Amino acid sequence: MVHHTMAMSTASASNASSKISPMNLRLLRLVTTALIVGTLAACSTRPLPPPSAPPGPAITLPQGPAAPLPPEPGGPLPAPMAQPKSRWIPVHWSELPGFTSDALYEAWNAWVRSCERPLPAFVPLCPDIRRLSIATAEEQREWMVARLQPYRIEAPDGNADGMLTSYYEPYLDAARMPGNGYTVPLHALPAGFGARKPWYTRQQIDTLPEAQAALAGRAIAWVRDPVEALVVHIQGSGRLRIQEPDGSVRLVRVAFAGTNDQPYQSVGRWLLDQGLVRDATWPGIRAWTLQNPQRVQEMLWANPRYVFFREEPLSPMDAAFGPRGAQGVPLTPGRSIAVDRQSIPYGTPVWLASGGPTAQLQRLVLAQDTGSAIVGAVRADYFAGWGQEAGDLAGRLKQGLRLWALWPR
Repeated sequence: MVHHTMAMSTASASNASSKISPMNLRLLRLVTTALIVGTLAACSTRPLPPPSAPPGPAITLPQGPAAPLPPEPGGPLPAPMAQPKSRWIPVHWSELPGFTSDALYEAWNAWVRSCERPLPAFVPLCPDIRRLSIATAEEQREWMVARLQPYRIEAPDGNADGMLTSYYEPYLDAARMPGNGYTVPLHALPAGFGARKPWYTRQQIDTLPEAQAALAGRAIAWVRDPVEALVVHIQGSGRLRIQEPDGSVRLVRVAFAGTNDQPYQSVGRWLLDQGLVRDATWPGIRAWTLQNPQRVQEMLWANPRYVFFREEPLSPMDAAFGPRGAQGVPLTPGRSIAVDRQSIPYGTPVWLASGGPTAQLQRLVLAQDTGSAIVGAVRADYFAGWGQEAGDLAGRLKQGLRLWALWPR
């Protein structure tokens, strides 16, 4: 799944819930799946010199009552490790804020999913990871401390402070055929795709007969609102409650299939540069479009990037997870993140700590996806789930971040 980050603002975002509770995760504890062991390239482990001093705190997080920390294995800490865009500094588990308070079983489902395509270093651990999916939080925590070493993720210059944003899967009403208000198509790859690169821009797709001819008959579905369609393009996937020609309604997913290879331009940045808004979070963008319907098309054409989709069935099992991320496994709401793979390899368990006006997060997550705007050592995009509540969070979340990679000892 390839998506883009849209939330940015020059004004403070409104407060959202201070505790994120992704939908149906408690029900997922009993989910069992057929697990296929694959391999991805292992990360580089060349030694680095230790940092001169640990960085100071960049975020403030609430500290509530905590369970005792399981005893760590004895001996000195291992050497630092390096990635192309980051360095990993070994630390004690006590450095991880909130580690003894997290509901680890919520993340374990995402971890089991990563074991479908594990990093080579995690292949020996995956049998334990699957077995512990029904263990208590105390047993899971003890196993993590015994088998994994936490590393603080820093930029090559030693900066451990980064930024957290969020993305989600939009949920839209749609129709298989145009009409009755359904006028905006979501397209599959066009005929002859690949013969012309880059392909037509968004404006050309809307206006040039030759572009429209290449897309004739390629509409997967039609939605009512061009702005909602843009959101699906930006997020990279969506759920459609689709009305079939016979009147029946079913739920399907449109997943990322490719782009026109044109550069992505943020409509929020365009609105800011035009002096049209001060709040370029998604709620601010939506408010502007409702007040200025005559300029919506101009705003849409400011982003030449156009996304094509493929349709996927959405069984009850599939509906409990998000779309497949760049790792090739389904995303878990609240427990999957998109990262820069040159900083954190796909499939790595990560401790995430972020505090700000929108959310307070201290939790285990899995690096399972990427995005064109997710670049840098300490950078993550938090998969919030699907629907309006997830969209509200994704449209506002932009705050400080610390990350720790959890790597086999």
